[in-house]
Amino acid sequence: MINIYKFLRTKRVSLIFGFFIMAGVLFQSCKDELEIPLQGQLSEDVIVFDSSWVSSQLTAAYGMLDLNVSTSDPWRSDPSHWIYGEVASDNAYKGSDPGDQGSIDNVEMYAALATENSYYGFLWNAIFEGVARSNEAIRGAQTGLESGDLTAAEAAQFEAEGRFLRAHYHFEAKKIWGKIPYIDETITESQTNEGVDSWSLIEADFQYAIDNLPETSRFVGGTNSWVAKAYLAKAHMYQLDYAAASPILDDVINGGPYSLTPKYSDNFNAATKNSSESIFAVQHTVGDGASQDDNGNWGQALNFPQGAPVGTTGGACCGFFQPSQNLVNAYKTDASGLPLLDTFNDVDVTNDDGIPAEDPFTPYTGELDPRLDWKVGRRGIDFNGWGIMPGQSWIRNPANGGPYLQKISVFRESQFNDAAIDAPSAWAPAVSAINTNIIRFAEILLWRAEIMAVNGEGDLGASLVDQIRTRASNSEDFVRELDMDGEPTATPAANYVIGTYGTFTGQDQAIKAVAHEYRIETALEGHRFFDLVRRGEAVNVLNNYLTVEGTKRTHLSGVTFPPRSVVYPIAQSVIDVSGGIIKQNDGY
Repeated sequence: MINIYKFLRTKRVSLIFGFFIMAGVLFQSCKDELEIPLQGQLSEDVIVFDSSWVSSQLTAAYGMLDLNVSTSDPWRSDPSHWIYGEVASDNAYKGSDPGDQGSIDNVEMYAALATENSYYGFLWNAIFEGVARSNEAIRGAQTGLESGDLTAAEAAQFEAEGRFLRAHYHFEAKKIWGKIPYIDETITESQTNEGVDSWSLIEADFQYAIDNLPETSRFVGGTNSWVAKAYLAKAHMYQLDYAAASPILDDVINGGPYSLTPKYSDNFNAATKNSSESIFAVQHTVGDGASQDDNGNWGQALNFPQGAPVGTTGGACCGFFQPSQNLVNAYKTDASGLPLLDTFNDVDVTNDDGIPAEDPFTPYTGELDPRLDWKVGRRGIDFNGWGIMPGQSWIRNPANGGPYLQKISVFRESQFNDAAIDAPSAWAPAVSAINTNIIRFAEILLWRAEIMAVNGEGDLGASLVDQIRTRASNSEDFVRELDMDGEPTATPAANYVIGTYGTFTGQDQAIKAVAHEYRIETALEGHRFFDLVRRGEAVNVLNNYLTVEGTKRTHLSGVTFPPRSVVYPIAQSVIDVSGGIIKQNDGY
């Protein structure tokens, strides 16, 4: 989306948001400075706060959903949070070479420091830039109503969109840092992040959006009342407030316009994005005239096979974001197609760790969930149409990153040089028009199943989990073996066996099954670490993971997960510019 915000600021807010962008909080007390006329700025007295103007402000607020505040190292604030939500979990390694983008090494090894301003400060500023733009749109709607340039209905809908976006950005900050200030459109001074009931303020903004938005969006990727309901339910789930989440989830499931797509892989394909399953997603576009295809999914720029003929006629880059052995093992099933909830990590899925590409290798022949090969690139299996993944020759540093590659941000070979999907002007072949999913309908089903399992309701969520597993069992979506010409055959690429539960044996199995299903369904989409934290499982699960994984990856040997790491450090630069009003998280 066009970054209108950079060009259309009023005198009243220009200096305010200059401080906001620098620190991620509002300014020091400097009232007099706000009255200084600014060159090249539009004054409020010449602006007509009509539908066109406020729409442009909302466009700018939507435009920050990609958190690409600068195309300089935009992976630091990628909206999928592959760094903070996946590398920080048991799902992925950083990959690449040790020391390359060292701040990510520190995330992976739970040694994150507040002084790593270029990462945590950058991310904070990107998120709160989104807050700033949302507040500008809200003020525009309110001013338009006061001036008579907007009708009451127009103003309410515009304000509702702005408040939805403001709640989204604050939600992002809340799940990452825990203690955050809540910045609304009335704020004129720096705000503390201590003792703030940010959850209730996030909920209030989503509720306003529910009450004032229509059921259909103004444009593809925009918000509406159903999206707001889904997001409000998500906010309740992150507080484990099942009583509040349950009726909202029921409403979305039974009355909303969403459904699972027939094919699981459609959720990670630019050609099938914005499907019936996509509730809210960051809209990435390429070939739209933006310099360097700035509107593409630039946060994924590092996450392609190193030196492989994927997405380029030469060698791709840069070998980051590699799935863990633990994640791959989680996709094992038994002969009936059910997951090995307690024993999946006892024996590894066969891999080519340490086996040169020229040496013989036989892929794992045991039962596997077919979703594995849409998420993970592994030796002997077709890689999104780019041919059989050959092993270590596509891995930048196998000893550091292991034997696997992620696939969900890699476009299909058939989409190579498609200017609407494959970014024609980006330096990184990884940049494309694949959307970043924020909420999928599959998550709605699994959150409701979680409530049923924990509360002992009905069938404990088995029927909802089985909907997810039935979709995954669609054989038309199985990855296939290739013939001599590289064309798919009728034969599945692996021993895919996936079944349904029917009923759970009891509450203990139900709780484990739902949590496991959420992991393998949403793996590598940025949720895993935050899901472990919200359920209070992070310390136990991640320390168990590190005990085993440290025997496979030497950089993880001896690493432990400290309790402080359930939230990230607030960048020291943010604290300093706030004059100490923003306080550091405990333990950092």
